[in-house]
Amino acid sequence: MPAKDVYHDAVKNALIKDGWTITFDPYLIKYAEVKLVADLAVRKSLSATKGGRQIVIEVKSFIGRSPMREFETALGQYLIYQTFLSVTHPEITVYLAVGKSIYERFFKQVAIQLILQKFQVFLLVADIKNEEVLEWIN
Repeated sequence: MPAKDVYHDAVKNALIKDGWTITFDPYLIKYAEVKLVADLAVRKSLSATKGGRQIVIEVKSFIGRSPMREFETALGQYLIYQTFLSVTHPEITVYLAVGKSIYERFFKQVAIQLILQKFQVFLLVADIKNEEVLEWIN
């Protein structure tokens, strides 16, 4: 099993504070002969009669020397997870969770915004220090 990202617990705690229920930690994604592991699956009930919403979250800290290299890897993971889940569980949405600091200095760049829009990458921006969800970006 892959090691947890250094921000894993902070994002998990932020989601719990935001009213989400952790359903899987980690979440196994299977398609044909491939088995992959995403960081979290969470559910939020909308109401007693309307069911709920389930999402899968891949947490990335971007604390290495090259944010672009880490983004390349994260984008690949995201697209693979999204592709497999679109077939096996189309009701599940995939999000990439990042800290506020990397969001502000890297993800807001015009070039990165183009990629996020082109590939329809959904982001969860978290305040890692205070363990709070700041923004959902679709």
